Amino acid sequence: MIKAGIIGGSGYTGGELIRILLNHPATEIDFVYSTTRAGQQVATAHPDLIGLLDLKFSNTVNLKVDVVFLCLGHGNSTAFLKEHQFSSGTKIIDLSNDFRLKADAHFDGKHFVYGLPELNKSQIEEAKYIANPGCFATAIQLALLPLAEAGLLENEVHINAITGSTGAGVSPSETSHFSWRNNNISWYKPFTHQHLGEINESLHSLQDNSGKLFFMPTRGNFTRGIFATCYSKFNGSLEDAKKLYANFYKNAAFTQLAEAPLHLKQVVNTNQCHLHLHKHEDMLLITSAIDNLLKGASGQAVHNMNLIFGLEEDLGLNLKAGVF
Repeated sequence: MIKAGIIGGSGYTGGELIRILLNHPATEIDFVYSTTRAGQQVATAHPDLIGLLDLKFSNTVNLKVDVVFLCLGHGNSTAFLKEHQFSSGTKIIDLSNDFRLKADAHFDGKHFVYGLPELNKSQIEEAKYIANPGCFATAIQLALLPLAEAGLLENEVHINAITGSTGAGVSPSETSHFSWRNNNISWYKPFTHQHLGEINESLHSLQDNSGKLFFMPTRGNFTRGIFATCYSKFNGSLEDAKKLYANFYKNAAFTQLAEAPLHLKQVVNTNQCHLHLHKHEDMLLITSAIDNLLKGASGQAVHNMNLIFGLEEDLGLNLKAGVF
């Protein structure tokens, strides 16, 4: 059994990791670290686990676990790793943005591989340290990577993506509490969202001269999921585009091309990304839908763990959507 530790287990991504690993046939949760809830039952933060997990949050860390997941706020993973020296055999999967960019990938003798399996599967399989992609970044990259690999992202790309309130984290804020969020919608960080850096690096790794991205992130009045629409000029036919995408994702465990237009519920509570293509005149519209906490965070982290340890990619991740 793979012994796993979770750092920052009281938040949304930590909670999702606990739920997945609890039912993963090849893993055992060794500890769940939390500075705010040390000594309390894990179920006090995640009441859906009552009766399923008899484990308390810890304020100590086992530095010799097989794998540790860092579910900390952005900027905190670096500080945590400076204070806690894990064994040379411990694999580290970081869910923050601390190591995603190439300029940040080398830290304290460690090299973090960007953990998007559809792009870097072979590197992930050989890696010890993983920088898990951002949620918006995952949805948008999966929508655009096939075009970049074919050298067809020559023009600007316009992107609108709406995310649920869990994307803002568990700590309440003015724009995440119920009275503000319910029956409401708003944009934020227009054209400057922090995930653009990692998206551009991935696209440029496939096509140097890929077109500029114009990204409009939007807050939705629902709890989880990302629904992204991307469109750009495309000279080929719709069938050309479908063949391109089908070929790129032919061996992908969790990215599927759908014939019918998408809706968000078909991917929520799963580790799936569903894509749909639509052609209008000379424009190709790509729709991408994921669960921001699973394919956009914890599910993808476990997918990376499976690859690192030579397990089946979908082990522990065959999750069903709640469509109705």
